[in-house]
Amino acid sequence: MTRLRALLAKGLTATEALWPDIAAGYALVHEAASILGNVDGAGSAEVSARYDVLLADVRHQADAGRRLEPALRHFLKVTASYRAGLFACYDVEGLPRTNNGLEQLFGSVRYHERRSTGRKGASPSLVLRGSVRVVTSLVTRLWGVPALSLSAERAAAWRGLRAGLERRRSSRAQRCRFRRDSAEYLRRLENLLLHPTLPS
Repeated sequence: MTRLRALLAKGLTATEALWPDIAAGYALVHEAASILGNVDGAGSAEVSARYDVLLADVRHQADAGRRLEPALRHFLKVTASYRAGLFACYDVEGLPRTNNGLEQLFGSVRYHERRSTGRKGASPSLVLRGSVRVVTSLVTRLWGVPALSLSAERAAAWRGLRAGLERRRSSRAQRCRFRRDSAEYLRRLENLLLHPTLPS
């Protein structure tokens, strides 16, 4: 114990100058966690405003040229990359706040997909139509969809979405044709290039 105490004292003495900056960095991280924890249930606009105040403080400390400047710059960079989807969870009930929560939610969709289809892996159609199927699966399971939300006013948006999904399906089908018989696929392309249609 005496030797261990001596080693700890030596280490603490050697790094004594670093501890104030580390304590300040931990205080900022804990404050960020507290703001994002949103104990009082504020909306996304208010949480975002609080977080902006904290980021201004982080930016000020990074500009001060302290030892933690690289870590603070990294914190600001990562926060900027996540900013677009960081506050949506405060306005949408049931939307997970963390990446782990979202992964579990999407994992449950894959699990139910495998159970309902009998497949061991994810269904290929889940890859092609995931932007619709995953959202639909989550919405109907978590909240339910009233009949009025399926009104004819949204038919144009629905048709546009269907057209986008069909384009993805078509491009994937063409890749399958190439893999199935690449020589025949290339021969047809050559014929199309070498024998253009005459103008009418």
